[in-house]
Formats: sequence, C-alpha cells, structure tokens
Amino acid sequence: MRLFDNLGRRGLYRSRRGALLGVCRGLAEYFDFSVTWVRVITVAAFIFTGIWPVGVLYLILALIMKPAPVLPTQSEDEEEFYHSYADSRKMALGRLKRTYDGLERRMRRLEDVVTSRDFDWERKVKN
Repeated sequence: MRLFDNLGRRGLYRSRRGALLGVCRGLAEYFDFSVTWVRVITVAAFIFTGIWPVGVLYLILALIMKPAPVLPTQSEDEEEFYHSYADSRKMALGRLKRTYDGLERRMRRLEDVVTSRDFDWERKVKN
C-alpha cells in the first residue's frame, strides 16, 4: 500500500506554500496526493454540500493543523522542540528558561570557585 507508507514518517502540517491557509496542500503532502485533486474535491464539496459545513470544517482544520516547520527537522530532539513550540509557546519558552537557568547556576558556581580566596591561595602555592 503505497498510500499509507509515508503516514508515519511525516506529520500532518499546514503547508506554508498553500493558496488559502495551506490546508489542501498539507493534506495532499500528507496523503501523497496531487494538490490539484485535493483542491478540486474541496471545491466540489463546497458546491454540493453548501458553503457552511465544508467552510467550518476547513477553518477547524486550519486551526488544528500545525504550520509546517520552516526548516526540516534533522533529529528527534529538534522535532520534539518544534512540536512543543507549535503546541504551546509558553511551554517551549519555559523549557528554554529552565535550560538557561541551569547553565547560569553552573556558571555562578564556576565563578565562585575561580574568584574564591582558596583558589587564589592554591594557585600561589602551586607556582
């Protein structure tokens, strides 16, 4: 089944190159269809079901689907960070803040050791 081979490898994203919010192109890339056919089916659904049901569904999909990453992710860590950022910017910023707070604590400990009187005496004794 060639159709479902690609499903696990790439997430469902709104395309950044789409005509209107990128939903059709995102679905076409995810299911490995021609974007033209997805757009034709969408327009036909608009015409035959009325504008409201498909229009509301289209807008819901546009809100639910994450935008595609600007650059392709190279590792699982990058992909995890992108998903955490796309899901919740506050969570991603909190994660970055915790990382830099940890680095700051380590730097302060290093500074305390280097600037302490004991370090100065040990250096003089060794020389």
